[in-house]
Amino acid sequence: MTFSITARCATTGQFGVAISSSSPAVAARCAFARAGVGAVASQNVTNPALGPAVLDLMAGGLSAEEAVTKAIEGEAHPDYRQLLAVDAQGRSFIHSGANALGIWTAASGKNCASGGNLLANDGVPAAIVAGFEAATGALGDRLIAAMQAGLAAGGEAGPVHSAGLLIMDRQAWPYAELRCDWTEDCPITAIATAWDVYKPQADAYITRALDPTEAPSYGVPGDE
Repeated sequence: MTFSITARCATTGQFGVAISSSSPAVAARCAFARAGVGAVASQNVTNPALGPAVLDLMAGGLSAEEAVTKAIEGEAHPDYRQLLAVDAQGRSFIHSGANALGIWTAASGKNCASGGNLLANDGVPAAIVAGFEAATGALGDRLIAAMQAGLAAGGEAGPVHSAGLLIMDRQAWPYAELRCDWTEDCPITAIATAWDVYKPQADAYITRALDPTEAPSYGVPGDE
């Protein structure tokens, strides 16, 4: 009941996850990334513990393939899990268990991996990868374009209700973490709108955290 992409920006070194689902609050349970390490999506019948586990293994020096393989070896129900990862070298790996739901498939590209389940058709992940690789601009722009391409290719078999965009830069906290936890409208459109608003301010929020004396004003009433 989910389709997603994990990706690395070769220019900035940022990592990101974009994800959407018919389930509520999908990004809260399924999207994981760590500065300098990688990005992971843990989905299908979700075990959220797998995301941090794969990131820990990659932080210890394992590749995306090695980390996902080792994490799945220690998983009690691997056939129900779908796990996507990209590492600091842009290498990706995907595990899709035999009990993934409905139509399920995955696709890998340069610095990215996409996967889904309960899909409208088996071409959705490939469309997501193609959308990411064809897009330009900031990582967030390319992740949004990828998800829009997946939606245009059919997306999930039923309507999606939640979505999220997670981007890690050089800090221990997210560069951007935007979520639509439930809507009867299109959550990917909601995330795209939020990103358009957030993107021009993203660097300023980092500056405010690191050195408030150099931070720009908020530009709101009462802030002089």
